[in-house]
Amino acid sequence: MSDLARRVAARYVEINGEHPMTPADDAYVERHFVTLDELCVGRDQTPDQIRAHMLAGRLPLPGYLRSDGAEMVPADLLELADRAGGIERLPAWFHSQWADRAKAAAEWRSYLSGQYVCLRSVRPDTIIRKDRLTSAITEALADPKPESMLWRARLHILVDELESVELPFTGYDRLRFGGPTSRDTLIDSVRDRYPLDNPWTSRSGSDVPADLAC
Repeated sequence: MSDLARRVAARYVEINGEHPMTPADDAYVERHFVTLDELCVGRDQTPDQIRAHMLAGRLPLPGYLRSDGAEMVPADLLELADRAGGIERLPAWFHSQWADRAKAAAEWRSYLSGQYVCLRSVRPDTIIRKDRLTSAITEALADPKPESMLWRARLHILVDELESVELPFTGYDRLRFGGPTSRDTLIDSVRDRYPLDNPWTSRSGSDVPADLAC
């Protein structure tokens, strides 16, 4: 392991905490992510060059560290940089996708953390779309009308759209995020609570989900 790889791993643990990756977690990340070595195949950049960009805050940290220590990253990790005209131009290009400077800065910090593992493709447009969908679902749940088939149909349209941009998550995510994920509370739970083809049954507790990390 190179010195840069050790430093990336240390930064990763600093952000995510120390949680064991199970065989099921490993299988999940192998299905949805690639290793840093695989990412660099056919490109000019070496893994250590990518690690240096990660440590300098120009590229996101790995989404996961597999149980053997391999850095797992999205297969399209470098596509945003390509679209921006290079890694050095990525920060300015990324910020320009939001009119609100404070929001842009917050999203850039979240992006660099590597914790946007909820999205099938981590891009400003999918981040914005996810935010709008989670807000719309949360608003609908704050004023539920389960007796209305129209309300439930509209809710399911939002849930289906959210699922189209989100990955399934794995058990490790519930440990590092300290609780249920957005899929748990805004997709699976909503479908269970408000099915389209069955009468709604009241349950105790609030329908409005708590704030989620991803």
